[in-house]
Amino acid sequence: MADRVLVIGSGGREHALAWKLAQSPHVKQVLVAPGNAGTANNGKISNSAVLVSNHTILAQFCKDHNIGLVVVGPEALLGAGIVDDLMSAGVRCFGPSAKAAQLETNTSFAKAFLDCHRIPTARWKAFDNPQEACSFITSTDFPALVIKASGQAARKEIIIAASKEEACRAVQEILQDKVFGETGETVVIEELLEGEELSCLCFTDGVTVAPMPLVQAHKQLMDGDQGPYTAGMGAYCPVSQIPEALLERIKDSILQPIVDGMRQEGTTYVGVLQTGLMRTKDDVKIINFNCHFGDPQCQVILPLLKNDFYEVIQATIDGKLCSCMPAWSENHTAVSVVMASEGYPGEYVKGMEVTGLLQARELGVKVFHAGTTMQDDKVVTDGGRVLTVTTIKEDLMSALEEANKGVTAIRFQGAIYRKDIGYQAIAFLQQSVGLINGDVSVDAITSSALINQSEPPTATGSRSGSHAELGGSADLFDLKASGYDDPILVSRTKGIGTKLQVAQLCKKHDTIGQDLVAMCVNDILAQGAEPLFFLDYFACGKLDTEVAQAVRAGIAEACTKAGCALLGRDTAEMPGMYSPGEYNLAGFAVGAVERGQMFLQPERVAEGDVIIGLASSGIQSHGFNLVRKILLMSSLHYSSPVPGGCGDQPLGELLLTPTKIYSKALLPVLRSGHVKAFAPITGGGLLESIPRILPEAFSVILDAYSWQIPEIFSWLQTEGNLSEEEMARTFNCGIGAVLMADKELAQQVLKDVQRHEEAWLIGNIVPSHTGSSHVKVKNLLKALQLNRSQCLQNAADMDSHLHVEAPKSKVKVAVLISGTGTNLAALIAYAKEPASCVQIALVISNKSGDVEELRNAARAGIPTRVIDHKLYGSRSEFDHTIDRVLEEFSVELICLAGFMRILSSAFIRKWYGKILNICPSLLPSVKGGNAHKQVLQAGVKVTGCTVHFVLEEANTGAIILQEPVSVNTDDTEETLLERVKEAECRAFPIALQLVASGVVRLGADGKTCWKQGTQSLTHHEKQDCISSTTTLKPQQYNRLQSNA
Repeated sequence: MADRVLVIGSGGREHALAWKLAQSPHVKQVLVAPGNAGTANNGKISNSAVLVSNHTILAQFCKDHNIGLVVVGPEALLGAGIVDDLMSAGVRCFGPSAKAAQLETNTSFAKAFLDCHRIPTARWKAFDNPQEACSFITSTDFPALVIKASGQAARKEIIIAASKEEACRAVQEILQDKVFGETGETVVIEELLEGEELSCLCFTDGVTVAPMPLVQAHKQLMDGDQGPYTAGMGAYCPVSQIPEALLERIKDSILQPIVDGMRQEGTTYVGVLQTGLMRTKDDVKIINFNCHFGDPQCQVILPLLKNDFYEVIQATIDGKLCSCMPAWSENHTAVSVVMASEGYPGEYVKGMEVTGLLQARELGVKVFHAGTTMQDDKVVTDGGRVLTVTTIKEDLMSALEEANKGVTAIRFQGAIYRKDIGYQAIAFLQQSVGLINGDVSVDAITSSALINQSEPPTATGSRSGSHAELGGSADLFDLKASGYDDPILVSRTKGIGTKLQVAQLCKKHDTIGQDLVAMCVNDILAQGAEPLFFLDYFACGKLDTEVAQAVRAGIAEACTKAGCALLGRDTAEMPGMYSPGEYNLAGFAVGAVERGQMFLQPERVAEGDVIIGLASSGIQSHGFNLVRKILLMSSLHYSSPVPGGCGDQPLGELLLTPTKIYSKALLPVLRSGHVKAFAPITGGGLLESIPRILPEAFSVILDAYSWQIPEIFSWLQTEGNLSEEEMARTFNCGIGAVLMADKELAQQVLKDVQRHEEAWLIGNIVPSHTGSSHVKVKNLLKALQLNRSQCLQNAADMDSHLHVEAPKSKVKVAVLISGTGTNLAALIAYAKEPASCVQIALVISNKSGDVEELRNAARAGIPTRVIDHKLYGSRSEFDHTIDRVLEEFSVELICLAGFMRILSSAFIRKWYGKILNICPSLLPSVKGGNAHKQVLQAGVKVTGCTVHFVLEEANTGAIILQEPVSVNTDDTEETLLERVKEAECRAFPIALQLVASGVVRLGADGKTCWKQGTQSLTHHEKQDCISSTTTLKPQQYNRLQSNA
């Protein structure tokens, strides 16, 4: 049977311990006490409020909750004897005894032990008299500048003095002024060693020593090892500049003698031992101990462990480590970067909201939480060190670049972090390998091998004035040739932002260039200027010419639409700076307006003026951080069909609809003198874009009923549960730009604009009142909801056809999966529709580990459970456990979505008529496995999927719904599989709705029964009701085959 494990602590180390333990199939649940925001309801991992300081209460808690293993993080609890107390109470606990933990908790004991066993360490002496201590400092022939307060609570209070005078002051403060309290009654004065500091960790069962790869942590706060010392601002592993032979020597001359010496003194050391080492010019010496995984060493080393962590721990406790020696990932490097609160390691403010965690996870980094907590459903800071961002790559530079990208994606006020983790190893690699790119030596930290590939300018989208044909290193533009006499130049530089990441994820590169051009050009229009020329910059790690050409073609086409010349372009290839397939874009545009023709004058805006809104193309270029968060929470993917009937294209394609370019349509209107002001709706949505051109004395009132809002905004509002203000402050809500004009001229301006663009009169100018918003959008929420109801009209029509009354409460459904439930996302999405009769109340997987579908369910707020069939002795025992969990959640219906276990007869009988399954073929003609292969070999022309009630005999059951899929002559098993999956995602939710609403049920005779009043529906009416899906009888299927 699988164990429940309790991890004690609340830092990044404990999050990493829980994360690694949860990967074991032997572990069914990991509790973390007290934990943090990262360990709260995270798959197998959840927090516990058990009181860990009272060991008696803790032991009883472990027994009451069947805790099979306790793993202790903080050293204070080890020193307090938690392992001794729990083991005495019969609770297995991983870590050293209080006596063994003295290596960390009592500096004087540790130094004396090292001397006794002739293990190399810095020279030292302990004092309890400040005068004697100062005399020692001033008289020794070595730099006695490291002052340690000896005692458990003060173990991290280490002062590295810059001079002997400063060292004496530190001694006075500790021993005489008691700055560290009673635990600072003794000081250890150590020699200040010079060299490279390393961390060497090992597992040990008291006899066997299993070293881990060397780690190098960075203790000082700022880059270049500057600033105050901290508990650690980052680390990397392994340490490439240390030869393998040295690690063997460390094991033989340091680690093994420590373990043997403790055992000889009657104190067997069991657990993890971390030694802080200084590699001096003469030798490797110990400078400190940790009797547990250090932080951030734990976060950087555990991801490299290939073994089952739980098994290694159990073998260590049982004294059998030699039979379960840990193995480590080779040819990979891990880097961890710590993000800390402003003021750390001194005083700092808590409660700062942390954002960007989902974006960081999308980048592939692992974020371990430390000083975080949940507050009003938001992650906020709750400590000095807040997060540790960890990545694993094939080389150190790639890992550092990836970690730094993850860090920059995460934001909280005052965040502090280092950007140079591993700089010593990078310098070593540069010297050893001689990283050269062409004839230029690479500065790996600062330049990441920048290669400028300046291309000859092409002046695409040509216009008078451009002189790209002149060549040279600069691009020329002749204003006189372009017809300007006394021009004022207007310029704008822009980058794409988060939308660029979406384009890269969707592998759609041909439209993103228009966004870049549009953002620059539309801003230039706001000054009444004509765009003249555009330059772009393309940066990547390794140039993919096909991608670059697609991007550049989009930019060139957009310049033509804008009426400006594409005058110059630059490419930078920077190995190590960008991941494969990743690139960045920037654009620069210049426009001009004659000094005497600056007709746009926002100061002329007056009360009663009218607002004209121009239609946007959709989301355009802003708000994508929120879009991505909503998408993650919805369990949809960019390849999913557009939800809620909002279109018939993939969602990613809809989101990437490029920003409109308004220059050609609006320049004549702007030059007419009838328009007072123009503003594109950009970052900050309607609420923040319009005030940029609004005099302080005025406000704007818009009526959302007056324009057509694209349906995607309604879906975003519903799915994200966004307020009216959030929508208006984030998105354009269908308005791409606004014009302000006199009331008398508004109709004429509107008519002129409508010759080229869809536009409406959407509001007017009113006096501003102190303290009120400058923009008020009336009826926005109602308009969005009206849009949404129109999107869902098909679903409502289906219900009216079937004469189904919505149940007073939704039917609770459990979905059973085996790792990749291909229909789960469709079921979740359908359950959220207002017309749905169901609630997905639980998702159960029979496979443990990194199950993406479980994460998707968790993002959607659905409880998940892992019930690993391999941990049960029989099928009936496994099914009984599932049954118990289903009852716990009051489940009424079960959907099998890629569930690969055969359920027992007893289970099926108990849940008779309540289990739905989907088969990737048209039953009963095609049964068993390899359905698509059977179909292709038989040469049939129609296949499909079948939703049916589960009966005791496999691959049989009363059919609820079937959807046919035509078989093309060039189909392979893979292409057919994809189209049948799409059919499954349409059919399964509808079949579930039919059963949950009571329209269809399983009769006592094992046949499908339709609700009275719906049986009279013709075949075509049923087809209409279920959105073009079809229920085929076997004879109909056979007839289709023969006709084909």
